[in-house]
Amino acid sequence: MMRKIFSTMGLAFIFSAVSFTQTSTAATAADTNNSTAATNVAMPTKIGIINIQGAIVSTNEGQRDFETLQKKFEPKQVELKNANDEIESLKKQLATAEGKLSDDERSKRVQAIESKQKNLQRNLDDAQGEFQQQQNEVAQRIGTKLMEVLDKYAKSNNLAMVIDVSSQASPVLWANQAVDITKPVIDAYNAQSGVAAPARPAGAGAVGNPAATRPGATGPGAISAPIPKRPVTPATTTPK
Repeated sequence: MMRKIFSTMGLAFIFSAVSFTQTSTAATAADTNNSTAATNVAMPTKIGIINIQGAIVSTNEGQRDFETLQKKFEPKQVELKNANDEIESLKKQLATAEGKLSDDERSKRVQAIESKQKNLQRNLDDAQGEFQQQQNEVAQRIGTKLMEVLDKYAKSNNLAMVIDVSSQASPVLWANQAVDITKPVIDAYNAQSGVAAPARPAGAGAVGNPAATRPGATGPGAISAPIPKRPVTPATTTPK
């Protein structure tokens, strides 16, 4: 919030006591008028809350891009699952044959299983890292544009402060639904982006329900990159 401090500085040559008195009186009156005008300016007092991560994944653009990313990694998920199923099958075979194998044969089977497990873990780590990186890139791109929309919304609605409640560490314990601006900001973003709402099958999560659309719920990884933030500077006058 920016505060303007008004001050009046008068520079004059004093030729007489009368002229000094007149100048002082005029300056005092001007200061009084300026103070009254400043007091009458409507300062923002409203506070809003927003689930910024929920908003990112619930925008039409977010739903579209995260769903596209999820489909991109589905073949890799199938590959990892098949590899894991193979390892589990080998473990069961080893357990069934326990006591019937020579020490050398048992050692070979154990080494083969361990080798496959290590390979699976490497592939899983690589897939998770790649998925998370691309997921975070989408979140950062949409988040940056979302902050611009939030800035405009806060100014036009004369908000003094907007608090992000998407983190578990949020200091907000309770807030009236009337101060939650997540849905209106999502709507404003959708209108600005021009991206149509993606078709969703029956029973799928609706827009505004972050838990139903949060990426990584069924795929490797989750959003971990910091959401871009910048100070929201509210307007100094009440919008018409």
